[in-house]
Amino acid sequence: MPSDLFLTVIQLAALVFSIVVHEVAHGYAAWRLGDPTARMSNRLTLNPLRHIDPIGSVVLPLLLVLTHSKILFGWAKPVPFNPAYFRDPRKGIMIVGAAGPLANFILAVASALLFRPVGHFVPLAGWFLAYLCITNVFLGVFNLIPIPPLDGSRIVMGVLPDRLLRAYMQVERFGIIIVFVLVYGGLLDRVINPVASLLLRFFQGE
Repeated sequence: MPSDLFLTVIQLAALVFSIVVHEVAHGYAAWRLGDPTARMSNRLTLNPLRHIDPIGSVVLPLLLVLTHSKILFGWAKPVPFNPAYFRDPRKGIMIVGAAGPLANFILAVASALLFRPVGHFVPLAGWFLAYLCITNVFLGVFNLIPIPPLDGSRIVMGVLPDRLLRAYMQVERFGIIIVFVLVYGGLLDRVINPVASLLLRFFQGE
């Protein structure tokens, strides 16, 4: 069994890699829809230095790990995109928003598939793959919550009637505060944990 310090490093490495992939997926989706903003900003790269947010990618995750939080999450610097480039801006925003969580779920499936053959021969890689799978499931589910500015809100914006859209977008000013209140009030656990546990069992073939 690796030391607690080593497991913490693995957890943080899995989280940073996952949120980088998440952000690159947003930028790649926007680029495929005709928006060069992310590419011109050099954000279509897996280099974490281009994406890391000191608070969301380092300080907050480290605090969550050290306080033995049940949920490990964070964020990177948002990848910029311009809906004006999209043929259908509302549909484009939905696709770009969904691309991040979709990338997390794909990474979770890939990690689960690699865990048995790789983890059996390289235990340290097995630990990383296990955390990578768990982290991506939780990130994917977390980001689908329809609280602006989380990705779920981008999907909701694509289907809301115009008369409700403006009021919904106003929530974004308080979105992060709402998320923190839900996390530390334990309410987010009740939403994320059952869904994430179900997906983990499914991805792991149980």
